[in-house]
Amino acid sequence: MGKGRLEAFSDGVIAIIITIMVLEMKVPHGDSWASLWPLVPVFLSYVLSFVYVGIYWNNHHHLLHTAHKVNGVVLWANLHLLFWLSLFPFVTGWMGENHFKPIPSLVYGVVLLMAGGAYWLLQQAIMHSDGQHSVLKTALGWDWKGKLSPVFYLLAIVATFWQPWVSQAIYVAVALIWLVPDRRIEHALQHE
Repeated sequence: MGKGRLEAFSDGVIAIIITIMVLEMKVPHGDSWASLWPLVPVFLSYVLSFVYVGIYWNNHHHLLHTAHKVNGVVLWANLHLLFWLSLFPFVTGWMGENHFKPIPSLVYGVVLLMAGGAYWLLQQAIMHSDGQHSVLKTALGWDWKGKLSPVFYLLAIVATFWQPWVSQAIYVAVALIWLVPDRRIEHALQHE
């Protein structure tokens, strides 16, 4: 099977996820700056999730460019990733509406952790599908970002019981780590 349909479907789902997230932000009843103040946590959680979804979309795009073929395992691994990404609007809204309280922040972290795990499984499925000469396997190398992120997510989840703001800082830090462009896949594709 070609990878074009998989990429198009994934792009559509991710676009819907972003649309749902922005629709969750309710228009305030009032025309003053003060009427916007209660929406600050909702907006901040939206910005953080928008960045995460953008990072996943960008990396997913690069990831699929390395794949030579797509099989059933890759399709299911991709759906698994999209499942966790589809929960972003819910956990984003819940965390923002509740002003970053511990339980919503914890659940947000669990969804981030599971999405990261699902992305790792998709990588593994693509590498296995492409076999011994996998461009992705060559490109990833040690993959320090991929190995460090789950550790940070687990620390953030634990931090929600101690200081929820620490968990938020960790979520932002991981997003910033991934926001820095990663050229490994582009370099590997150029050398192929």
